[in-house]
Amino acid sequence: MTSTPPTLSPTRRRRLRQELAIVLLVTFGISGLRAILRLIDGLLAEPALNEQQVVLNAPQSEFPWLDLSLQLCSAGVLFGYGALALFLLSGDGTRPHRARQIRDWWHGAGLAALIGLPGLALYVFAVHTGLSRQVVPSTFEHIWFEVPVLLLWSLANAFGEEIVVVAWLMVRLKQLGWSLPWIILTSALLRSSYHLYQGISAGFGNIIMGVIFCWYFHRTGRVWPLVVAHFLIDAFAFIGYSAIGGDLSFLGL
Repeated sequence: MTSTPPTLSPTRRRRLRQELAIVLLVTFGISGLRAILRLIDGLLAEPALNEQQVVLNAPQSEFPWLDLSLQLCSAGVLFGYGALALFLLSGDGTRPHRARQIRDWWHGAGLAALIGLPGLALYVFAVHTGLSRQVVPSTFEHIWFEVPVLLLWSLANAFGEEIVVVAWLMVRLKQLGWSLPWIILTSALLRSSYHLYQGISAGFGNIIMGVIFCWYFHRTGRVWPLVVAHFLIDAFAFIGYSAIGGDLSFLGL
């Protein structure tokens, strides 16, 4: 992570706090609040949580060309989140290290395996114990654009989340003088919050993922392997679900 001056002027400190509030309000902070409310709604509903379903990627129109357009617009919002965070960081000369294609992909693949395989086991356990909704990655009906759109969503999720929730947030909190444990905990809790609509277990799982990803960023200053890892996790989940036709019986679901 890029080093920063040890002291900030009162004006600069105030502007950083305002930036944190505004960016989180329009990005993942409000998403976290919405997810918490959706979890409460699920817990209060008549069916048990593990008898409910949540769809991650659903059609937005019955007309294929309009559905594709709406999917592109929605994914574009996540790319916009990440671009906004990079723009704000560049304003004071803070830039994540440039991507090193081979190295970053290898590191990303390793992180994806470290997070993805235990995450799948946690999900199966959580559904059977009533701690999670049944997560349906996709319900697209238009096969001809399903795979490209799911890959686009995987990249959009990865880019938006890792740039904002790890790189931007950790840099800004460090500039405000926060200690490393509090920075990591804050980032991990934010990541956890906006996944709670899936169930309680998603919150715990994403805390662990958040801690690992934040520690990696702290040690290396590199965010692109995290983007790669997140992309691979989502892509395998989305495309894999589509490839097996939504049949999760082999998981006991």
